[in-house]
Amino acid sequence: MRKMALWKNNDGITTVELILVLVVLIAVVLIFKEQITDLVNSIFDTITKSAGEV
Repeated sequence: MRKMALWKNNDGITTVELILVLVVLIAVVLIFKEQITDLVNSIFDTITKSAGEV
């Protein structure tokens, strides 16, 4: 009886769910790698230029 209660417990995130989320995030990063790199470079260029003016 106690084993069934543990089996039916759906509280919290499971390992499978966590792995699926990580796979999706990695896929998104790989698909949009160039756009993400351009965005980060643009942000750092803006920060560098603004820091030079201060």
